[in-house]
Amino acid sequence: MGITITEAAAQRVQNFLTNRGKGIGIRLGVRTSGCSGMAYEMEFVDEIHDDDQVFEDRGVKVIIDEKSLVYLDGTEVDYAREGLNEGFKFNNPNASGECGCGESFTV
Repeated sequence: MGITITEAAAQRVQNFLTNRGKGIGIRLGVRTSGCSGMAYEMEFVDEIHDDDQVFEDRGVKVIIDEKSLVYLDGTEVDYAREGLNEGFKFNNPNASGECGCGESFTV
């Protein structure tokens, strides 16, 4: 299935990378945390590791390690503004539930 990214998220990532002055994409991952058990992680990537999977969508490279791919395969990364709040959202078909703030999920 892979990882996809919406046009809004792609534009935001490209703006961040341009302002940062370096980077080849973003890394998605998961860690044990939050009230639902797992939390999303996102960071800029300057180099790709041997065990990384690379997906490219809308001109943005999304890098993910094999362990996280099990939990994130099929996820769409979006960027939205709701009132005064704005940020990246993860539409994850593997999540069976998430906490009220959307910061953590369970599978």
